[in-house]
Amino acid sequence: MISIQIPFAEMEFTYARSRGPGGQNVNRTNSAAILRWNLWASQAINSDTKERLAIKLQSKLTVDGDLIIRSEVHRDQDQNRSECIRKLHETLQKALFVPKKRVATKPTRSSQRKRVDEKKRNSEVKSLRQKIRD
Repeated sequence: MISIQIPFAEMEFTYARSRGPGGQNVNRTNSAAILRWNLWASQAINSDTKERLAIKLQSKLTVDGDLIIRSEVHRDQDQNRSECIRKLHETLQKALFVPKKRVATKPTRSSQRKRVDEKKRNSEVKSLRQKIRD
């Protein structure tokens, strides 16, 4: 698994009114954090990794190559900013995950025998359900 450290300077934060918990305080403070990070302008990632991320995250990227993450789960702006950073790292880790190649194996002789026996049994059950013909 590839570990990526994004510098804080590459992240651009804006704040907006939250729709989350907070009562009347939500109506007065900008507690929701919105993180904007440009994939193509990033110096922390090499070009091969950028290409892989662009393919995997194409539905989440804007036309300019920005990844936008919003968090409003907490009442506090700092906690929402931390949550945005956590979501960014989680998204990048998921996008860069490469599953193991499956090694094809042959079914064992006993499993083949069990499959055929089960088919014969099912065939018998179905034949017994038929009407008796003279």
